[in-house]
Amino acid sequence: MKFIENLTNIWKIEELRNRIILTLGILLVYRFGAHIVLPGIDSTQLHELASKTSGGGLLDILNAFTGGAFANASVFALGIMPYISASIVVQLMGIMIPYLQKLQKEGESGRRKINQITRFLTIAICVVQAPAYLYGINQLGVPDSAFVLGKGVEFIVPAVLILVTGTIFAMWLGEKITDKGIGNGISLLIMVGIIARLPLAFAAEFDARVAQSNGGLMMILIEIIIWFVIILLCIYLIKATRQIPVQYARRTADGGVAVEKNIFGARQYIPLKLNASGVMPIIFAQALMFIPATVAGLSKSETALSIQQAFSNMFGFWYNLLFATMIILFTYFYTAITVPTNKMADDLKRSGGFIPGIRPGKETSDYLDKIMSLITLPGSIFLALIAVFPAFLKVIGMQDGWALFYGGTSLLILVGVAIDTMQQVNSYLLNRHYDGLMKTGKNRKA
Repeated sequence: MKFIENLTNIWKIEELRNRIILTLGILLVYRFGAHIVLPGIDSTQLHELASKTSGGGLLDILNAFTGGAFANASVFALGIMPYISASIVVQLMGIMIPYLQKLQKEGESGRRKINQITRFLTIAICVVQAPAYLYGINQLGVPDSAFVLGKGVEFIVPAVLILVTGTIFAMWLGEKITDKGIGNGISLLIMVGIIARLPLAFAAEFDARVAQSNGGLMMILIEIIIWFVIILLCIYLIKATRQIPVQYARRTADGGVAVEKNIFGARQYIPLKLNASGVMPIIFAQALMFIPATVAGLSKSETALSIQQAFSNMFGFWYNLLFATMIILFTYFYTAITVPTNKMADDLKRSGGFIPGIRPGKETSDYLDKIMSLITLPGSIFLALIAVFPAFLKVIGMQDGWALFYGGTSLLILVGVAIDTMQQVNSYLLNRHYDGLMKTGKNRKA
């Protein structure tokens, strides 16, 4: 009843209702586009490509991020990933390039310029990836007869333009959701693509367990319970923080200094997240995991072939060992560049705040950096374990497609985007004097 009441309250807020309807409409357009095949390709001859991208390998992950558009040779085949790649590159370049550092400090105008740079870089990445995709699907089993217009310039040039335009259009849809809808648009596009594969993956697992008498309904029930437990762990990983107490000093009427908990007379904290880097370490590591198999494939020696085979199996031991190690390393790296402990210490000092027992300035910065290093270790290990957890489920005979929903980037994106969207809906409800969707430890009534 409470859930129905919350839905009713959501519908009563006109602005929120319009934003949700707009968001759902844009997501529907994106899903529709994922099934529009590129002109010049016979969709009836794409069965081999579909089988190659549904076997639990690296291509399966790439296909999941595009919502199946990769396997469909769709106009959205490149998905939104070129934009994600461009955003990562620009963010990393912001550490080294003074011009980008200056833009980051210019507020809204600087942010618009950075977004424009990201868009141009996205186009450049698409121009490289589009011909590689057209060549790659031919190598993955799509026969020459599927290219009804041939593979000459009269097909390649329009196809590349369509693929690039498809990514730009998807990027525009994501930005429209962010501006006019509800939630983070780019993340929602990725999430809806992942969710689109969930029913088929569960149906395949259900068929394997029940129809083929491989564990039956009891095994399905156990798997669902494990899935919800992993979701709860992901929520904890995303929301867990270490609270650092802060006090403030103020000048008294006689020129002295008085210490209070904060300017409002209540206790205040600096929340340092257990996992400040989100899913970015997994995305970084996943992108680099294509390299060992690709490089090994350039040689025909037995050693190279064994390496290629080992790192092409995402459920194998050596693949997951390297994957987990890279996630831990990238978690430290990404946390170091995204959590500005120096700036936090400076801002705290300027506002008259300090951490009890720690001198303001450099000592505060060093203390925060030390705390971040300490809490990042369990956070990175936790993140790595969730990322490689699907490999453990293969031991009990779980289907590849269904196992991928038990960890890795897919589940963390689903949980993270869901939490972010619910928080935005929650803020609308609370601003209109309704109970929020998410429990905050106390009821808020206005």
